[in-house]
Amino acid sequence: MHLKNIQLNQFKNYAQSQLNFSAEINCFVGINGSGKTNLLDAIHYLCLTKSALNGVDAQNIQHEKDFFTVFGEFDLEEKDWEIKCIVEHGKKKQLLQNGKGIDKMSEHVGLLPIVMIAPDDTQILKDGSEERRRFFDNMLCQLNKSYLEQLVRYQHFLKQRNALLKKFAETGRFEGSHLEPYDREIIQLSQSIAKYRQDFILEYKPLLIKHYAIISDQQEPIDIQYESQCLSQDFPKEFIGNHRRDFVLKRTTMGIHKDDFVFEIDGYPIKKFGSQGQQKSFVISLKLAQFQIFFEHKKTKPILLLDDIFDKLDDRRIKKLMNLVADHQFGQLFITDARPERSRKILEQIDGEVKFFQIENGGIQP
Repeated sequence: MHLKNIQLNQFKNYAQSQLNFSAEINCFVGINGSGKTNLLDAIHYLCLTKSALNGVDAQNIQHEKDFFTVFGEFDLEEKDWEIKCIVEHGKKKQLLQNGKGIDKMSEHVGLLPIVMIAPDDTQILKDGSEERRRFFDNMLCQLNKSYLEQLVRYQHFLKQRNALLKKFAETGRFEGSHLEPYDREIIQLSQSIAKYRQDFILEYKPLLIKHYAIISDQQEPIDIQYESQCLSQDFPKEFIGNHRRDFVLKRTTMGIHKDDFVFEIDGYPIKKFGSQGQQKSFVISLKLAQFQIFFEHKKTKPILLLDDIFDKLDDRRIKKLMNLVADHQFGQLFITDARPERSRKILEQIDGEVKFFQIENGGIQP
């Protein structure tokens, strides 16, 4: 799979731009703030129907404009796919596949697998459990339509149940019978989603351990522990028994939205006891394991976006990553770098077609 070209119209700092890509390696160079990462984000939109950087679609429209469009042509298993995303102020986002609109964005997710490695990825380790759930949900949603559908349903019923709890608080009256239909759905979906996550970790963990050994050159053991109340046989009873607490706190206090994934090194949480180098190696390994599991399931190599990694990694880790590129472990790559001479020096050692683009404040020169 590869992206052949892309057209941007009023997207972020791009008024109107068109680029034709190499099927192998593409490098966007330019000073910080010129718009390199925005190009990666446009590719992310085409693959996943949303930004990797800003969850509010309208904020990705160029200032003082009413809409943006992103259009791209993909070659997927020797079949052409034309993808167009349209976001307009005050209107529902549109996505077209080969000129035909789709009803739900979820229908598109998973068609064009993509993995992004970015400077702030260490937040997966350092931030709260929501970041880690989002990371694994992103993977599972691209791999499994049933998981995506169940997660969307769960979020809907959770929102409705929380709104009802707030209404109880406003009136001062608790009506347990009104919660019953929401309880039934949330309990069933929590148990099913937790089982998906548990099974997925069993498959994903060996890939993570393998890539960490490659990237780090170190032998310290690493691990992932999936923590969920929803796997317990007593979960339905405990969930119902939590009604009074939910009423007092005005929110649902049990369910898969409380799950966490604990990353460990030498048996201790890596976010507390891992060095900066160990944390960087761990994060890269998370993403490389994601790439491999997509490849194994989809039988096609995902597009790989590498944002500003030459600035954030030391020479040893860059060399390890570039060795994988040189061995043709990846498919199509998109790389950003603020220092053209550095990226040219690194990439000239790679046996493959490398195309450079000079980015200057939303303008592009091959």
